Amino acid sequence: MASSGTTGGFRNLVRFPRPSPDSDDEQIATELYRQYHRPLTSFVVRLTAGDRQWAEDVVQETLIRAWKSADRLDSSTGSLMPWLATVARRIVIDNRRSRDLRPPEVGDKALAHLPIADEMESLLHKVVVAEALNALSAPHRDVLTETVLRDRSVNQAAEVLGIPVGTVKSRVYYALRALRVALEERGVTA
Repeated sequence: MASSGTTGGFRNLVRFPRPSPDSDDEQIATELYRQYHRPLTSFVVRLTAGDRQWAEDVVQETLIRAWKSADRLDSSTGSLMPWLATVARRIVIDNRRSRDLRPPEVGDKALAHLPIADEMESLLHKVVVAEALNALSAPHRDVLTETVLRDRSVNQAAEVLGIPVGTVKSRVYYALRALRVALEERGVTA
């Protein structure tokens, strides 16, 4: 069995099954990190398009998988880098697939600058117009309701209201003038 003074690094450590009580998990992990962290990180940074944080996460996961699989790895090969690179590439692919499946995350910062329609001014405008309409006489309010709010022609409004077309035209004219005055009294200008 390998002792802590044995040289030869990880390749010698993986010859002995990990489950054995004599194997030193900390030594295996340290040797894996020492030999493969730097080259694996540079490889994975390219896979992640320069995202260093994501690359570090992938390298960490890859080294953990290598540590867990230490008893199954072939110690006769010169380097574990091809196996590590394959595992890392698969982790990156899996991460990309999982990111594509869920909608992109949005932080609170983006929401702070999101334009929100201000409904308050529109609501206040509607209240003021409703008050101004209520200030009109009933015949003026009725003729404006039919022609403006219900978008009926003068002939249709005359038929609905049961008054002559000429009367509808004159009431619309005077009702609009009265409405303009009522709105000006409430601070609304054209």
